Amino acid sequence: MPTTYKVLGQINPAANTLSNVYTVPSATQAVISTITICNQTAVNSSYSIAVAPNAEEDNTKHYIIRGGVVPAADSIAITLGLTIDAGDQIRANTNNNSISFSIFGSEIT
Repeated sequence: MPTTYKVLGQINPAANTLSNVYTVPSATQAVISTITICNQTAVNSSYSIAVAPNAEEDNTKHYIIRGGVVPAADSIAITLGLTIDAGDQIRANTNNNSISFSIFGSEIT
């Protein structure tokens, strides 16, 4: 089972829109090591991150962070070790369209 370390997903979503950042490909498992949230504005902004098994519809049980705050012109790095399976999705939402999300980790095929 080869392991590939990589940037798994990056997105700058529209404000107040839950968006897919990463979907685990078929016949693959993934380990999420770090998620970064970068605020490119001069005001504090809120964000949320959800993990949806098998691309389920949005549900409150999926949220690993809900209403977190990233300070103005700053970044937050969240180190996890999340394990997810084929078809699972990581989604992000923010109240500001100048917030970017990056996911780093490895895929196992």
